[in-house]
Amino acid sequence: MSFVQPVTLSGCGVELVPLALEHEAGLRAAAADGELWKLRITSVPEPDQTQAYIEDALNAREAGHRFAFAVRDATTGTVLGSSSYHDILSAVKRVEIGYTWYAARCHRTHINTTCKLLMLTHAFETLGCNVVGWRTDNFNHASQRAIERLGARKDGVIRGHALRRDGTIRDTVMYSLRSGEWPEVKAQLLYMLDKPRA
Repeated sequence: MSFVQPVTLSGCGVELVPLALEHEAGLRAAAADGELWKLRITSVPEPDQTQAYIEDALNAREAGHRFAFAVRDATTGTVLGSSSYHDILSAVKRVEIGYTWYAARCHRTHINTTCKLLMLTHAFETLGCNVVGWRTDNFNHASQRAIERLGARKDGVIRGHALRRDGTIRDTVMYSLRSGEWPEVKAQLLYMLDKPRA
């Protein structure tokens, strides 16, 4: 059994709830805002693949190596996107955060910063993780900048690591944050949420 158990995380008007089939219509609508499945460097499901996307996430949860959340507006309940703990390694208390995407209207808002604060706080302060990691496509420069803004450190690049949806082979950029680095990163995330946005 995974040490990551079902939980709802909430703060700053955002909720992360365990992903379920009931979120299909909301996820489909969120992905349609920006036609995000057309980006070759993301894992956003195409509209007719949304149910399979959720079912795959639920199967991975059952297997103990991924726990997916639906990201919702806490006031309206509207689904804004999804994020997951994945590559869960209970023995060494390590998780990665990924499979993250949001409706285009959420980009450059507080949503991603809030989700990362909630997930990192839970990982380090409740689950007792030693390390939280991230991985991203070598061509996903926006994702790399976002991960680096969090304070994560680049571990390196795994060359020829995974297939993209278009069949090309990607290099994967790996990042991590250790528990001893978390207090400073938490302070920075709180500052980012508190400061006025342009």
